[in-house]
Amino acid sequence: MTAEALPLQTWLADGWLRSTDVAFAAMLAEDGGETDPVVLLLAALASRQVGDGHTRLDLDALLADPAGLWPEPPASAKPATPSDDRPDAQLTPPGWLGGLDLETACGRLAGSSVVALTPQHSPAPLVLADQRLYLRRYWANEQVIRDGLAQRLAAPIETIPGLHDRLDTLFPPEGKTPDWQRVACALASRSPFTLITGGPGTGKTRTVLRLLGLLQAQRMDADPEQPLRIRLAAPTGKAAARLGESISAEIDALPLPPAVRGAIPREVSTLHRLLGPRPGSRRFRHNRHNPLHADLVVVDEASMIDQELTARLMDALLPETRLVLLGDKDQLASVEAGAVLGELCEGADAGNYSADTARWISTMSGDDISAWQAPGTPLQQHIVKLRESRRFSAEGGIGAFAEAVRTGHFGAADQYLDGNDDGIGRLPLPTIEAPALDRAAVDGYRHYLQHLAATRPTDDDWEATLSWAQGALKAFSDFQVLAVVRNGPLGVARLNERIARQLKAAALIERDSGWFEGRAVMVTRNDYELGLMNGDVGLCLKTQLPGEQDARLRVAFELPDQGVRLFLPSRLEAVESVFAMTVHKSQGSEFREVLVVLPQPELHQTGRALLYTAVTRARERSVIAHPVADGG
Repeated sequence: MTAEALPLQTWLADGWLRSTDVAFAAMLAEDGGETDPVVLLLAALASRQVGDGHTRLDLDALLADPAGLWPEPPASAKPATPSDDRPDAQLTPPGWLGGLDLETACGRLAGSSVVALTPQHSPAPLVLADQRLYLRRYWANEQVIRDGLAQRLAAPIETIPGLHDRLDTLFPPEGKTPDWQRVACALASRSPFTLITGGPGTGKTRTVLRLLGLLQAQRMDADPEQPLRIRLAAPTGKAAARLGESISAEIDALPLPPAVRGAIPREVSTLHRLLGPRPGSRRFRHNRHNPLHADLVVVDEASMIDQELTARLMDALLPETRLVLLGDKDQLASVEAGAVLGELCEGADAGNYSADTARWISTMSGDDISAWQAPGTPLQQHIVKLRESRRFSAEGGIGAFAEAVRTGHFGAADQYLDGNDDGIGRLPLPTIEAPALDRAAVDGYRHYLQHLAATRPTDDDWEATLSWAQGALKAFSDFQVLAVVRNGPLGVARLNERIARQLKAAALIERDSGWFEGRAVMVTRNDYELGLMNGDVGLCLKTQLPGEQDARLRVAFELPDQGVRLFLPSRLEAVESVFAMTVHKSQGSEFREVLVVLPQPELHQTGRALLYTAVTRARERSVIAHPVADGG
């Protein structure tokens, strides 16, 4: 049976599959000579999984519950009405899979020339391993990550001389145990791999800065002339700038000798820039044949890193290079396939520290983690969850609401919204076009637009212009509208148009389309020539260079080194307005206040990770705007 014998085009039209999935199955049939409908359908579903952010198709789970691959049927799907002459053609994919068992599926795949069982010796485009079906690239990435981690987890434990006293200097005892920041620093000091996770305000940056100080001090005590080569990175320019700003603000306060503080880098690059992208290629300059020359690499906001980029990072590191990942495991996973941080952090809430790990921590740092002791994997001995937020209270506001959402207690989350807490609030929308939403957006953005006019340089002093642009970008980051969907009346595209119209009506901007002063934009595709990365946010400003007769529109972007660069709009090929941005795009950013716009009335209709990520982008206040349910 060929690809055409499967009702793939029908399933494509009904929304069960994507055009990419159907094209992949057709390629296997036409170029690979595959005729087995079981193989072709499972191949299409493996492709679909990648589109949904997963790197493999778990055959056991799929065949135990075929409908589970689709949380809800596509809106355009037609009811299954099998006919006598072609019963398969009219069934939905879950119905078609219902008659397939695991043994048969694995047997059919194993007998196919397009499926590799020993991928090291076969170039087949699909890989079957442990009852999981992979597109070859994602299987290969998984092996690179697995091998890189295994190599580091197998390294012997190192104990820094005088570790307890060094920790006391960096983390003065406060009389409570465990101090998870101190525990994280201790564990990271003994291993070439550590993952530190925690919610906003739990001190991930503070912890890693002290870890850098600890390790650098130990190295320079041994050899003052050969400090550690430390590289700091984050997935986006915005996240890199935030990490650099946080570290720069705290380095000078470290209780360490000036020489040690001076050997801690303040510069943070994007991960792409660190690896050295090759324009027009998925490849990077740094790889196993040309590795990064670094003793320690720290990557912040690791929840945003997909499998592909994680594999390229692992491939570029020397075996002895120490790797520290920071991130919030409860945030949204990366947009691309592979939620690496979430998978690595499985069991982090419970700790799962072995008796040996708990004993070592007690001896070396004086912290008691016995309450989190349980039979754990080798990987879990290298993961620390920071559990106390210094930014959000657990009793109310953003912190309590976010925790209720994270744990799925939406009833409690609703109660927090309806309370009198200044940190969290609700904005009901009686209609989609409710003026209350427009007023909230205009009031939120009024500050930065008025700031532009009030602080504009009076001459063509370029340094003053750059300082003004930097202040404007900072003022813009005070407030942000976040949308959870791209399309529809409350999606990011329509919201951007709507907010621009309202800002123009309020005489805060001159026009509501094209390029105009005050327009906020986001880069949507990496531009290596300009040094701008997907997710970077810029602001359109009227600027005048020395010698120019008139001011011209230029777009200001903050760089990872906290500087500012200005570009003519004509040089920006892939940008979109960002008065409203998707929650995915907001990761790595922080705002004083956010307005989160939901397209549906009930909180539970929004994914937990999505809502958690949205509200925790704010430092001080989050407001949830949503339509009012029928009847009230």
